[in-house]
Amino acid sequence: MRRAAIVQPVRTPVGKFQGALSAIPAGELGAIVIKALVERTKIDPERIDDVVFAQGYANGEAPCVARWSALAADLPLRVPGYQLDRRCGSGLQSIIDAAMMVQTGAADVVIAGGVESMSNVEHYSTDMRKGSRMGETVMYDRLSRGRVMSQPIARFGIITGMIETAENLAKDYGITREQADEYAVMSHKRATAAWAEKRFADELVPVSVPKKRGETELFAEDEGYRADASMQTLGALKPIEKNGIVTAGNASQQNDAAAACLVVAEDKLEELSLQPRAWFHSWAAAGCDPSRMGIGPVPAVERLFKRTGLGWKDIDLVELNEAFAPQVLAVLKGWGWDDRDKLNVNGSGISLGHPIGATGGRILANLVNELERRGGRYGLETMCIGGGQGLAAVFERAT
Repeated sequence: MRRAAIVQPVRTPVGKFQGALSAIPAGELGAIVIKALVERTKIDPERIDDVVFAQGYANGEAPCVARWSALAADLPLRVPGYQLDRRCGSGLQSIIDAAMMVQTGAADVVIAGGVESMSNVEHYSTDMRKGSRMGETVMYDRLSRGRVMSQPIARFGIITGMIETAENLAKDYGITREQADEYAVMSHKRATAAWAEKRFADELVPVSVPKKRGETELFAEDEGYRADASMQTLGALKPIEKNGIVTAGNASQQNDAAAACLVVAEDKLEELSLQPRAWFHSWAAAGCDPSRMGIGPVPAVERLFKRTGLGWKDIDLVELNEAFAPQVLAVLKGWGWDDRDKLNVNGSGISLGHPIGATGGRILANLVNELERRGGRYGLETMCIGGGQGLAAVFERAT
């Protein structure tokens, strides 16, 4: 089986909800990062076999966003594309799918990544197709409705959203508000330091955003991290749920962004003059109780280690997506591992943001760069997934 190389992972800056990137629809945002990837790698577009893109909140404005964005990026008409959705794990799953295509010989070169424009997720109705002859018509917000409907109500009852699942884990694992805020402060401080030290420079694709009167402005820095985060500032925030510990300060954000990389067969690298940054090593997914979806990385990593023979002693860096601070802390307890010198060293979802479909690619870009800076060998990327899943993958530094 051929080895799959990760080549030049890139990402846009992460925009806040209704922030700098809100005027750019998801399809166009995906095209921006695809164009940048082709330009930076100098890959002949005719050699691209497929495009695999993730989007957690797909809609009819850009159906099959992989194909739509590829066309908008002026890729040859012969280059196909498909979209996938494993919710919060979608971006990583796109890279996994691309790697399996390469490993099995189904493709030599694949663009993999994802995009999300949560600022542009629509409201919708389910009762208009046949006509609403009497009474009111309900318009759902897909952002909030999608969380409630992540699992069948008939089996699990109503789970109001991801916050409820994080509160469940806080109770299960004895996580306090103070511990959650302390973790969140660490995330923001690390993101602030990473930006100050220009650690994201190699992976970043600045975006020209439209302003008033036809003017544009270059958006080149993540919008959500808080340099002033402290126990005092976060402690002043009220819990979102009564008697809860999750606040806007210790939870991930709603965001807009895109990310992509090339996944290339090892035996084609020299021919295409491409430099591998990492090798795809292995992956695993696992299900869990939807009401405690945040614990998903525990069974996923357990399954991955069992399949590969790897263990915590082999892992040099861990990127655990921060859906919520108590969720991260619960996972660390579930793993029986907690090495903060290896964990989310440049921030994660709480500070850098969680643009669902783009998160996996954003994390991979930082993971690869940080492995190179530290001279580490194996990096673990993992996340929880709404509806009760966990996803995990290991990447090996190539250079």
